Amino acid sequence: MTDASSSATPSARKGSAITLAGVTKVYGEERVVDGVDLSIRPGEFCSLLGPSGSGKTTTLMMIAGFAGIDAGRIELDGKDIAGIPPNKRGFGLVFQNYAIFPHLNVFENVAFPLRARGWAKEEIGDRVTQALRLVRLERFAASFSRQLSGGQQQRVAIARAIVFEPSVVLMDEPLGALDKNLRYEMQTEIKEIQKQLGMTVVYVTHDQEEAMNLSDRIAIMNAGRIVQAGSPRDVYERPADRFVGRFLGEANLIPGAVTVAAGEGQSVLTLADGRTLRAVAMEALTAGAGATLFIRPEQIELAATQNSADPDINQLSGRIETLSFLGNTLRYMVRVADDLLVMVERPNNGRDAIFAAGTAVTLRWRAAQSLLLMR
Repeated sequence: MTDASSSATPSARKGSAITLAGVTKVYGEERVVDGVDLSIRPGEFCSLLGPSGSGKTTTLMMIAGFAGIDAGRIELDGKDIAGIPPNKRGFGLVFQNYAIFPHLNVFENVAFPLRARGWAKEEIGDRVTQALRLVRLERFAASFSRQLSGGQQQRVAIARAIVFEPSVVLMDEPLGALDKNLRYEMQTEIKEIQKQLGMTVVYVTHDQEEAMNLSDRIAIMNAGRIVQAGSPRDVYERPADRFVGRFLGEANLIPGAVTVAAGEGQSVLTLADGRTLRAVAMEALTAGAGATLFIRPEQIELAATQNSADPDINQLSGRIETLSFLGNTLRYMVRVADDLLVMVERPNNGRDAIFAAGTAVTLRWRAAQSLLLMR
């Protein structure tokens, strides 16, 4: 008997919406996931990003149904799915260890979900061929896992997850075992497949660059909670707190005290040695309160001398302590105070001046590019 949703031609239906409301998981006395709220839109690629132990994989396992929830709700298109077993939720699943059946060839591995759903034999061939074409494995249909590279095995796992065109695909660190170049290639393929099929993807990773490259939205987790969710650009340029700023890429965090509080406008931070810097406040500030100025290393320019009186330009004098060559990037560590180093990254473009260690320099950046963080 053929599954009612089967067809030899890929459907155009959009992915499903997923809503997490107060989702909590407790192991012993530890709240591994602590009141998570997240709404994932149909067709959205949403990554759960965080360090080990942040609760991201447990959250994914609760969405999949492999872990029960201790509080809250998980909804699929507005319907509570807490009581539905994993095999009835209709999700595609891709894991880091591939989970390829060694006794089945590539074709049969990909066909397995269709046979389990009772698809007609004559329809399985067309659908498996389409899925293998999407992951560029048509000529490996008769091969077994021992004959495939790690990247090819991961493609098989992806084809098996999408062959029945699920509205939602859940991926848990699927590229973690691949080398850097292959990982980037697979990121591109996953994103193209997701766009082509319109499915919703929930993707777990601890790799910041991977999340930035793939995601429409990133939910950053720490200690079982989502500390910030937004587009890659939003969370990178406007972190909610010091943890997000440090975790998502390189960041300079310069401590001081607020001396001019301008609400959501530019405020003034005074350093311990009396120098002042301006930055955008993301929340209401109180004059005299401690705060931290956040600025990305690539947003800072280096100059031999101070050369601007523009109040919209922050300047700090210092001395270069180290210079590192990182291929296309030059990384400077600049000592601006006895207890404060500032990282500066400049493109290795062959045009900009290169400053040697020990050189006195001035750091310059636009005040609008830096934030004042209270947390």
